[in-house]
Amino acid sequence: MDLTILYRGPLASCDYDCPYCPFAKRRDSREQLRTDRAALERFTAWAAEQTGDRLSVLFTPWGEGLVRSWYRRALVELSRLPHIGRVAVQTNLSGRTGWLAEAERDKVALWCTYHPGQTPYERFLGRCRELTALGVRYSVGIVGLDEHLGEARRLRAALPPEVYLWVNAAEGHAYSDEQAGRWTALDPLFPYSRHPHRSAGLPCRTGRSVISVDGDGTVRRCHFVRAELGNLYDGSYRGSLGPRGCPLDVCDCHIGYVHLETLPLYDVFAGGVLERIPARPLRVPAPGGLVPPGPTRRPLPVVSR
Repeated sequence: MDLTILYRGPLASCDYDCPYCPFAKRRDSREQLRTDRAALERFTAWAAEQTGDRLSVLFTPWGEGLVRSWYRRALVELSRLPHIGRVAVQTNLSGRTGWLAEAERDKVALWCTYHPGQTPYERFLGRCRELTALGVRYSVGIVGLDEHLGEARRLRAALPPEVYLWVNAAEGHAYSDEQAGRWTALDPLFPYSRHPHRSAGLPCRTGRSVISVDGDGTVRRCHFVRAELGNLYDGSYRGSLGPRGCPLDVCDCHIGYVHLETLPLYDVFAGGVLERIPARPLRVPAPGGLVPPGPTRRPLPVVSR
């Protein structure tokens, strides 16, 4: 089996206070951290035993994982396993990076988000330069708010040209064509984020070759659909895998819509779907963008933790 796993344990604490995030400056108790650590170590042990499968793993914690030793250790250990194709993590890049020297750098990757106002620009840029020096694959992104535009342009100019700078449309924010054009000049793929994608009944790789797993091992097709497919640890999910249409009206998160078979994003990100790195350099699209307009952005239901 060739399987991509989106793992999200109970960790919800973060060292940043972003106004657009419900988990900003949240603190987990010691017991909650112990629970998260045990859950992650159980998952890592399970993944290590699946030598008959080909696995790729993306950690998508609610909070910041790389400030916790068990997430750093999990990335290093999984990257060294021959049956792991890729292991990646979403991170604000607030922590140190030297530990990545212990990882298999052909397999480990970081999906980094820059949050202006939460960390000094030079510190974040310095972390990116450390990743480049280490030879670690990474992408960098920012939330597309007007107040972030100057910082985004500054960051794009400073990053190596081969590093993809992505822009996420802000929740609940409608973009005029002029505003969207400014963000598209930085990220040619921004039109995919600008509007939610109509997905009802459309074929999606989630639930077939992509699954979401929580700390208890409950398997769902993705983070945004509540229906359970079984449990990872008793193997009951395997019988539920197969082609299926999306049960939601729209999908507006990259970690969801990237897997829609009606979009060409597996070709765009070939070899870098998990870490959000395009296969080839991107060019600014022609006026009108890359995707047709959709409904106004609105939050999608998320899996209960």
